[in-house]
Amino acid sequence: MGVEGGMKCVKFLLFFFNFIFWICGLALIVVGILVQLGMHKNVRIKDVSASGVPILLIAIGVVIFFIAFFGCCGAWKENYCMVTTFAVFLSLIIIIEIAAAIAGYVFRNKVSAVVQDSLTDMITNYSNSTAEFRESVDKLQMDLKCCGVNSSSDWRHYKPEGNSVPDSCCVNVTLNCGSGTMTDATKVHQLGCHDAMEAFLKKNIMWVIVGALVIAFLQIMGIVFACCLMRGIRSGYEVM
Repeated sequence: MGVEGGMKCVKFLLFFFNFIFWICGLALIVVGILVQLGMHKNVRIKDVSASGVPILLIAIGVVIFFIAFFGCCGAWKENYCMVTTFAVFLSLIIIIEIAAAIAGYVFRNKVSAVVQDSLTDMITNYSNSTAEFRESVDKLQMDLKCCGVNSSSDWRHYKPEGNSVPDSCCVNVTLNCGSGTMTDATKVHQLGCHDAMEAFLKKNIMWVIVGALVIAFLQIMGIVFACCLMRGIRSGYEVM
């Protein structure tokens, strides 16, 4: 005997919210992979601990992906056991996300230090590295419109005369535009890439916060609808 009336509406709402969870899980997996690739391809971060955030995103995304699929099946089939399991797992996910948010806040300064060290390592190895490595550094500087780690002066050992920077530091990138123009603000970006990356993150952090709040709201609503459906299914069993 299936649920009727208002419970049938709850059933379809739970199915709808689980479909959204499924999309959110897929989105977290994609974002985690992109962040992981970006950190190790463009920024060349060597500290293994820096991979924690993207790996955590991927892990949570995979779990949400499968839990949402599980919840969809439970809601559609009106299976009390599956819906209950879904509600329990979703509650655990919320607890893990809260713990991850707290850990991210506690270790926020470490991320800044890791980026600082990685950018310094990039500049140190720039001249003696592969063409692919140099291209990744150049792309980073051109995309963020920055030069060096903290300023263009970080490139003082780039060439013997101590006053040149890679062409990717130039305001208008042309061949040999960085020769002898290290401190010329009209020709070379003076902002360091560390500060540029921090500015970029601060500019986009609001969207991350909004996205996290939306996902948290959907998860809480999912638990509420699951509990309502569980009650409706249980009542149906009692009638039978």
